Amino acid sequence: MQNNYITDAINLKAYNLSESDKIIVMYSKEKGLIKGIAKGVKKPKSKLGARMDLLVANTVMLRKGRNFSTICQAESLDTFKKTRSDLDKIFYSMYVAEVVNNFGLEEDPSSMSVYDLLYKTLNAVSNAENKVELLIAVIKFQLKMMTVSGFSLELDNCLNCRHETSGEEVYFVPDLGGIVCRDCLDRVPYSKKKMPAKLCEFFKQMSSNDFDFCGEFEKKANEKVCEVTFDVLKNYIEKKSPKKIKSTEVLSEISF
Repeated sequence: MQNNYITDAINLKAYNLSESDKIIVMYSKEKGLIKGIAKGVKKPKSKLGARMDLLVANTVMLRKGRNFSTICQAESLDTFKKTRSDLDKIFYSMYVAEVVNNFGLEEDPSSMSVYDLLYKTLNAVSNAENKVELLIAVIKFQLKMMTVSGFSLELDNCLNCRHETSGEEVYFVPDLGGIVCRDCLDRVPYSKKKMPAKLCEFFKQMSSNDFDFCGEFEKKANEKVCEVTFDVLKNYIEKKSPKKIKSTEVLSEISF
């Protein structure tokens, strides 16, 4: 029993291992990324069954192995049911899962923060009543995930001259992860995207607000503003990701 451990984990990816077995990649509350073998999961009478579907949160018992743990038991915590009948929600949830898979670590010291962020995001996406609510949930995830991963955005001061830019039109520089003022525009040799003052404030509010709080700019946001914000952050995350994020190609086809 000393080699067994129990943790809450959310299924991110799955690979076929044999005719009846799969490898499930999960993000867990205590141990970060873990890979577990789900033996016999493809058999009709498997005890694990639908609990090993993607985007399901479980309490799992695993037995440690040399290369992979073996999933012994799983009890479902949340299947995010409302996501499964909505293509937009499915694709954005898969994007969120892929970002966590790319930035997450085994024995991640930030595992509890990342797990809670992932769970809250998938829950908010599942319960979103329209496209704006869905996008706001994912935008909050993007900003908070980058902060946890050490890539937080500089949105208060110009990256070049360091003066405060509150209320000014600024330019976002994806390669640097922050903004530059109009005066420094030609002094920064990277691609830039114009960011009106209100859009910059929207970014800052999304970064600080939790999922159950709706701030002033959230209430005023429309679908176009949210799509632009998501796209800017998506491009930034792609630049920082250690692996290519494949789900963004599908998102581009269905969303923009």
